[in-house]
Amino acid sequence: MPTMSGPWWRASAEGRRDGAAGLCYEGPARGGDGMDSKGHILVVDDDPDLRDMLQEYFETQGFVVSTAADGTGMRHILAGGPADLVLMDLHLPGEDGLTLTRELRAKGGTGIVMLTGAGEVVDRIVGLEMGADDYLAKPVDLRELLARVKSVLRRVQAATPGAEETPAKSPPDRVAIGACTLDIAARRLFNAAGEEIVLTAMEFDLLKAFAEHPNRVLSRDQLLDMAHNRDADVFDRSIDVRITRIRKKIEIDPEKPQVLKTIRGAGYMFVREGK
Repeated sequence: MPTMSGPWWRASAEGRRDGAAGLCYEGPARGGDGMDSKGHILVVDDDPDLRDMLQEYFETQGFVVSTAADGTGMRHILAGGPADLVLMDLHLPGEDGLTLTRELRAKGGTGIVMLTGAGEVVDRIVGLEMGADDYLAKPVDLRELLARVKSVLRRVQAATPGAEETPAKSPPDRVAIGACTLDIAARRLFNAAGEEIVLTAMEFDLLKAFAEHPNRVLSRDQLLDMAHNRDADVFDRSIDVRITRIRKKIEIDPEKPQVLKTIRGAGYMFVREGK
């Protein structure tokens, strides 16, 4: 099984660097074999050998890949066109990966997978709170990373097509979540004033799972099955982090949640009045 090793990765690509800017995006999106791309991945990491290796690997999997060494390079690439997913290193020169993750999430629904050190549990939790869709601890198994990337892309791509052109919904497609309204068909959340509240793909999947099972206790394992839809296991407490983040968006007082309640020792429950 391919892995990154020595010290935590094995470089397998040579001669692609643009050292000054740390940029490797030189043309329109296409897969590594010249066929239609499976998506545009942006790798943000200050290690040039690692950037080259990840670029080569994902291009062989049919993705178009751009690379940047820092936040400046990332913005330069994104100014020329959006990325479907960003592979974000946590520790970067200047602005760190957490700061850049927060910036990306504030601008929209780009998928974000964060790469962290094996012992950086707190940083991983903070990364999820900032809006990362997933994380993977180093050393990274490339096939697992590919599975994570594909899973996040499925959720992100399902959340975006045709959202602006979606017609009026029938009542079952619109579910009251506290004072907010979840439009299931459009995959969007609105506050009481009708203003959209930005959700990550994972946050929407969790809210949809709760909306489909009101007043029922759902365990973390059930939520993973219903909402995460991935091939590999994930950090169990990532559900807790995301619930905390959702509460900040839908609860009047997130510290005393009345909509998404914690059922000690069992899981979480969406309290839907009148049902």
